[in-house]
Amino acid sequence: MADLMRVGGLASGMNTDEIVTQLMNAERIPLNKMERDKTWLTWQRDAYRDVNKQLLDFKTKSLEMNYASSYNSKLTSSTNENVATATASSGAGNGKYNINVTQLADAAYKVSDNSISQAGNKIDASGKLSDQSFKTPFSEGKFTIKTYGKDGEKSVEFEVTNDKSLNDIMKEINDADLGLRAFYEKSSDKIMIERTETGNFNTSGNEIEFSGSNSAFLTDTLGLTTETGGNDAKFSYNNGALDITSNDNSYTLNGVTFNFQSTGSTTIDVSSDVDTALQNVKDYVESYNKIVEDLNEQVAQRKNRDYSPLTEKEKEGMEEKQIELWEEQAKKGLLYSDSVIQNGLSNMRTQWYSQVNTSGKFDLIADIGITTSKNFRDGGKLEIDEEKLREALTEDPASVQKLFTGEGNVKGLTDKLRDTVNSTTDAIERKAGNVSSGPESYTIGENIVDLQDEMDEFQNRLNKIEDRYWSQFTEMEKAIQKMNSQSQQIASFGFSNY
Repeated sequence: MADLMRVGGLASGMNTDEIVTQLMNAERIPLNKMERDKTWLTWQRDAYRDVNKQLLDFKTKSLEMNYASSYNSKLTSSTNENVATATASSGAGNGKYNINVTQLADAAYKVSDNSISQAGNKIDASGKLSDQSFKTPFSEGKFTIKTYGKDGEKSVEFEVTNDKSLNDIMKEINDADLGLRAFYEKSSDKIMIERTETGNFNTSGNEIEFSGSNSAFLTDTLGLTTETGGNDAKFSYNNGALDITSNDNSYTLNGVTFNFQSTGSTTIDVSSDVDTALQNVKDYVESYNKIVEDLNEQVAQRKNRDYSPLTEKEKEGMEEKQIELWEEQAKKGLLYSDSVIQNGLSNMRTQWYSQVNTSGKFDLIADIGITTSKNFRDGGKLEIDEEKLREALTEDPASVQKLFTGEGNVKGLTDKLRDTVNSTTDAIERKAGNVSSGPESYTIGENIVDLQDEMDEFQNRLNKIEDRYWSQFTEMEKAIQKMNSQSQQIASFGFSNY
């Protein structure tokens, strides 16, 4: 009777739960393998996508290296920065630019001639017009404002009504497409309307014009009668050889943009920024070397067969750090000896060595001091002779640019490398897709889907096997219980006869 009290079978006294669990653990071995295989495929897919991300970053850098400014950026300096500073495009000619600024550009504006409120009864700009005490009474009605600017003439009609506030009308003016800023300044008790754009666009009159049957609201009630400003910037170039006007306080001449600060004279010096160009080429080469280093390491890394992906059940008994360290080893060899990556690296290396026949002085990267590392362990990394590269960028930056960007129908190094990157990333996407790909649109995704279907089918089979085990143990328990009951009856019968 003591055995019947043990955890397990009702009659047998066996730990049925544990027995069934152990039996099912044996049955689950194939499913565990499938789960590990699915995890491995998922890791491999993500590893391929990481490679593509790195290659696409390099492709972006290749596009940036097509800009002339990467090879021929300019430095500017001013003998008097209080008068003017400057920036220069890659096409700007080197040398000195002498300028004399005689007038700055400013924006036209109108401000109330005097305060607009009655003495001792200042208006409330947010209250209804009918409740305000203006020095000069107003009438309801419409007025029009016309402005002049780079986009031509613009006119908008507005209406004054008693139930509007002064702020309402100012907001309507601000929101209209007139390039105006209007506001009421409380302490001075004045209205100001100003252009947001500098310059003189109406040589025959004002930049801000009022008209309409109720224009007196602006001129009389608000006192906006006098316009100030609206001037162009004026300067002379090369000791008066050219007299130039500009609507803005900046002007571009021969690729040099002058930014005026005040009137006066200054000399702008423009020179090539060799240091920046040198760094741009170095950064590009180093980004390529990083790809070579990372990808060579991945295709050379063998799988650590002592560590397989963990199942979810196995993770339950481990700490997070233990899981992290385990998976670090288990993820080794995901891209071991991958032919797509190896071919991509080989093709990129070939493109670097290819000849670029343009009208420029340089046909090969070796001509500008870029060569392959002599250390075979570097896997084809490039090395830079900075002195030789600096010399090339100083003497003929245009030829360095043509070597990288090509000329006409001749592809440069950056285009050739981009083509190789494109073919490699396309091949990888066919294997591993991208974040927006459907799982059945790439090879690994199809394998994962097939494996999941197989796992689902196998799990259904396990469920049936487990049900069968429980059914068998249940029948056994019933049989034992029946036998025990019979034994008790026989024993009881024997004792009673005795």
